[in-house]
Amino acid sequence: MSMKDFFRNRYFKFGLTAAIYILWVIWLEEPWFLLGLAIIFDWFITKRVNWTFWKKQGQKPSKLIEWVDALIFAVIAASLIRLFIIEAYTIPTSSMEKTLLAGDYLFVSKVSYGPKMPNTPLSFPFAHNTLPLTNKTKSYLEWVRWPYNRLDGLGKVERNDIVVFNFPAGDTVILQMQDKDYYSIVRQYAHELKNRDINNGRAIRSLGEYRSMARNYIKDQYDVTTRPVDKRTNYIKRCVALPGDSLKINHGQVYINGQEQQHFEKMQYNYYVKTNGTKINSVLLDRMGINRNDISYIPSSSLYQMPLTEENLQKIQNFSNVVNVRKYENTSSQSVNHAIFPFDKDYRWTEDNFGPLYIPREGENVPLTLHNLPLYKRAIETFERNNLEVRDSTIYINGEQADRYTFEMDYYFMMGDNRHNSADSRYWGFVPENHVVGKAVFIWLSVDRYGSFVDRVRWDRLFTVIN
Repeated sequence: MSMKDFFRNRYFKFGLTAAIYILWVIWLEEPWFLLGLAIIFDWFITKRVNWTFWKKQGQKPSKLIEWVDALIFAVIAASLIRLFIIEAYTIPTSSMEKTLLAGDYLFVSKVSYGPKMPNTPLSFPFAHNTLPLTNKTKSYLEWVRWPYNRLDGLGKVERNDIVVFNFPAGDTVILQMQDKDYYSIVRQYAHELKNRDINNGRAIRSLGEYRSMARNYIKDQYDVTTRPVDKRTNYIKRCVALPGDSLKINHGQVYINGQEQQHFEKMQYNYYVKTNGTKINSVLLDRMGINRNDISYIPSSSLYQMPLTEENLQKIQNFSNVVNVRKYENTSSQSVNHAIFPFDKDYRWTEDNFGPLYIPREGENVPLTLHNLPLYKRAIETFERNNLEVRDSTIYINGEQADRYTFEMDYYFMMGDNRHNSADSRYWGFVPENHVVGKAVFIWLSVDRYGSFVDRVRWDRLFTVIN
């Protein structure tokens, strides 16, 4: 038998396919999937069942049937690759600039941390949470719900990895405002209701009452839906703190366990740039790669606010019409910042002065007090599904008095490299391990929507590794 005939032999094909399938089942840790070996045996050896029922056995398939065959194979293969190995992702905003740019198309490795099995397996192929050409119709059915399960991967999330994850606050969504955080909208409207009562001399209600009123108003005015973990919007940020770390931000500088976080070459902060009365040439700003959406200008005071890397800061300071450059910093800690985690009167943190904050680790037993409860309330109550109550200044978890809590999952703290233009963990808190999707590995295409026809593709970014 020639080598060519050997590789075409049905027993060889069966053996190779069966071996790959068995390895896959071992990876899944689902022994009942071994029943699929019977199908593989029949496909290659006995051929008793017509598994391609859309074709007539013994007849040459038509061109249409060949196309159907190719389409079915492509959908199945692409779905398996997308689920277990790698998935394409697009950068929609400037939150990670200049490390990643709006318009970057990249691949996210599922095997780096281990593929996460879907919570909702019954879904339309290649659609995330809504059907194509619709804004509201769900692309998935919730008849079957699988618990969280992550297969073994090549490693774990490491500090400074760029990670794609399901948005932790995306469990509830206003369909007319899907790009906004439902909980931040509730908090903002509750704050407005309280201010109205203060301005009109009415009695002040509790924070819980105002938030309940805000939720009811939003429910009446908009379409509100909930989403399982795997169907929440995908975010991409840099992991700055791991489970068990202590994080603090002082004047914009991140400290992890008391040590300064390294400055990444392309990390940027917002600056005030004052000119002598003339405007900065927009072409120069484009050449510096400054996102137009992140630039604001006040003509009356000849003042710009824009994000700058260390390199661009040096460049703009040398412009002939620039008279002063000053770094932006939010130090307003006189009142509660309702946009900053944990949204509580005892924590007057800002995006530039934040913490200290302990990042929960699986199995870690943490003391609970009324003071630190706002930091961990959502993790305990929502992510780990416990019934948490406070009665008569005493904390109860699942009906039992609790002064400590042991976390069931690891958590992470994520931040964007565009530090003043990133909605990240400073605004909504921890990222649980069951929300982690994968690691961003390389850019395969980059498109500048502001570029000319010729320069629309950023050729220098094609097939570049992400750091």
